[in-house]
Amino acid sequence: MAKKSSTTKKHRVEGPKSVTAAIVTVSDTRTYKTDESGRLIEERLIAKGHRVVRHGLCLDEPSKIEKELRASLATGCDVIIFNGGTGIAPRDVTIETIAPRLEKRIDGFGELFRQLSYEEIGGAAMLSRAMAGTCQSKVVFCLPGSPDAVQLAMDALILPEINHVVGLLKWRGRLLGARPNSTG
Repeated sequence: MAKKSSTTKKHRVEGPKSVTAAIVTVSDTRTYKTDESGRLIEERLIAKGHRVVRHGLCLDEPSKIEKELRASLATGCDVIIFNGGTGIAPRDVTIETIAPRLEKRIDGFGELFRQLSYEEIGGAAMLSRAMAGTCQSKVVFCLPGSPDAVQLAMDALILPEINHVVGLLKWRGRLLGARPNSTG
């Protein structure tokens, strides 16, 4: 059981009550009609009082994924959640496409996701390359495309911490904006 930290609790309380999110489903086979994972992400975000400002769908191709990242960033949203293309199959290129664009990685997200996934599915959890990081002061999550994996990531990791993470990014941005420019 996780120990309760007063600092973490304070940061959670100080974070925004609601965030804006973009969702991108990466798949060679899904359509908006069959995008169960994307719908699940959207439903869970809305149920917690967050707002979805964009829901994209693209083929598992670097140029298409990059285009979706740029379009999502252009919305000014706080969070971008990709689902799909995170495995080890030859067509799975979400990680290779997104990782170089991250300014900071949140390695603990992938580590915890695989740990929790291992508890549910066993050794196959090692095949997940789920990851998170920041890009232009936005948090970016890359999840597997399986609805069960999406549900696990959303319920156990993303939704409990999303206000905290966004609050830290916004606070840090304000701090940097307020800090005098120093040289040396």
